[in-house]
Amino acid sequence: MKAFLILEDGTVFSGTSIGSPKEIISEIVFNTSMTGYLEVLTDPSYAGQAVVLTYPLIGNYGICQEDMESERPWTDGLIVRELSRMPSNFRSRDTIQNFLEEHEIAGIAGIDTRALTKLLREKGTMNGMITTDQTFCMEKILPKIQEYTPRGVVRNATCKEKYTLMGEGFKVALMDFGAKKNIVRSLSQRGCQVTVYPAYTPAEELLEDAPDGIMLSNGPGDPKECTEIIEELRTLYHTDIPIFAICLGHQLMALAAGGDTYKLKYGHRGGNHPVKDLETGRVYISSQNHGYVVDTKTLDETVACPAFVNVNDGTNEGLSYVGKPIFTVQFHPEACPGPRDSEYLFDRFLKMMEVRKHA
Repeated sequence: MKAFLILEDGTVFSGTSIGSPKEIISEIVFNTSMTGYLEVLTDPSYAGQAVVLTYPLIGNYGICQEDMESERPWTDGLIVRELSRMPSNFRSRDTIQNFLEEHEIAGIAGIDTRALTKLLREKGTMNGMITTDQTFCMEKILPKIQEYTPRGVVRNATCKEKYTLMGEGFKVALMDFGAKKNIVRSLSQRGCQVTVYPAYTPAEELLEDAPDGIMLSNGPGDPKECTEIIEELRTLYHTDIPIFAICLGHQLMALAAGGDTYKLKYGHRGGNHPVKDLETGRVYISSQNHGYVVDTKTLDETVACPAFVNVNDGTNEGLSYVGKPIFTVQFHPEACPGPRDSEYLFDRFLKMMEVRKHA
């Protein structure tokens, strides 16, 4: 079945429909990872977005459910150059085509993803429509595409009620803004008892459970939209409980501490982004998925100082809070691009909890 990708600037790409034939309007972003398409599809941070995968052949190792970052996919759509319909991997349980159809994810294959990616880099992230309607009227649909803005995505992505994964070690309260499974797994592997809280849980309710540490997760959307969450984080900021934040959690904590964020031209999404630890000078290859960053110029140097920087464009990748047991990173240390170079940040978090316990 023929399908079209129509961008807000009027550019049209034609290809073949994959997955659900339903029509969707979404923010179009690109990811440069060579593998990990299932992790991308099931990462809640992609809620409200359709993803262009720059690697030309997608689906060749099929679907391995153990690699899913949540119970279901979150992307609105998938855009690829070529879709493999005959996967070959001993762990594969299904094809990506069946997976897209089962979860009603719209998609398009057979387009020039290189040209599309270059366009998004030059003009910036754009909204777009995926449709199988060959009689579409550009004058009618362009205003709808241009007006689209992802709203309420954190509320949709978070868990509905709190739950606990038992462990013998430190009690960690994980604020779920759209948390990837690997964050919970990274804490559980270190023996932590992890209690996962819905994103809009009042700070006082969380503090009543007396956690040893607080984890702020990744998640989708514009951090400035999360005004209620930011207010609760201000309460947590003024405690002496160790806090470790990733991605959206990093941005929200900066906003709670008086800083500001801004939207990148086309974001950082992929498994090959170099970040530099400003304390040691060491560079790590990181996994990233974000469209917004913290503006360090808006943060008082007596509140927080840069801890990591993106080697490619110099944007902020982490903060260390002055006089507080709080550190935050923009990248994903629970992912495995390095393959596990930055996992030590979880160990640093455990050390902070240990210091507080014996203080």
